[in-house]
Amino acid sequence: MIEIFQEAARILESGGRAALATIIGTTGSTPGKIGARLLVRDDGSTLGTVGGGCTEADIWRAALEVIASGESCRKRFRLTAATAAETGLLCGGEFEVYIEPIGNPSVVILGAGHLARALVVVLNTLEYRTTVIDDRETFASLEFFPGASEVLVRDFSNPFEGLEITPNSCVIIVTRGHEHDESALESSLETAAGYIGLIGSKGKIGAIFKNLRDRGVEPEKLDRVRAPIGLPIGSRTPEEIAVAICAQLIAHRRSRTLSPEEKAGEPLREGEARGHLASPEGGR
Repeated sequence: MIEIFQEAARILESGGRAALATIIGTTGSTPGKIGARLLVRDDGSTLGTVGGGCTEADIWRAALEVIASGESCRKRFRLTAATAAETGLLCGGEFEVYIEPIGNPSVVILGAGHLARALVVVLNTLEYRTTVIDDRETFASLEFFPGASEVLVRDFSNPFEGLEITPNSCVIIVTRGHEHDESALESSLETAAGYIGLIGSKGKIGAIFKNLRDRGVEPEKLDRVRAPIGLPIGSRTPEEIAVAICAQLIAHRRSRTLSPEEKAGEPLREGEARGHLASPEGGR
């Protein structure tokens, strides 16, 4: 049992996701007893058991649904004569399982300007594990991002070294200019991140995509990018834009079906992005 909690702690620390199934009630004869636990990781691998047999396979499937939705659930199972014949277990009771999600997506923000600061505030309330990366020491400081898990000084051409970027990871690109955005996006497309978002006008994004295609980046990779980033809520200030981006992250996490317009998000005009979000030194 200790191993399960240690693995759950490791998953939380690394920014991964899983679901924990716990038997919370039984009647009659059941193979799993109250308190038995099964940890299901997002790749389908497991640790522990709630009794085995076909019911455990059903619980495993339900746990994967909980990971996808992020919402807890309770399931009741009845062990019938047919179940006993299939599993070879001499039991005929009922048990109830509580399945809860473990972990939130890890978020990597490339760029440490005003928008990044607003993002960290909102992400902190959502309990997302957040890493902020910038190539300027004066901006990449925990002093400016007290809610971040870590703040790193890295070049945008190679920002992910030593970081565990999984399909549950989200990358938000909000650097201080076109050239840095392009470099950050090219690096991000080489990761397994399930969400990659890029801020900017449609014109700037189109130019970046063209440059990357000219350098041999496959169109399928570019199809992964949410650009312009954020849901269309009419946002203008850094705080409002942060809310729009985080709303899109939540929709992504909950696996909600979005319309093409929602997937694209509201275009942030270049003047808005530069005017509202630029610091005197040129950071967003």
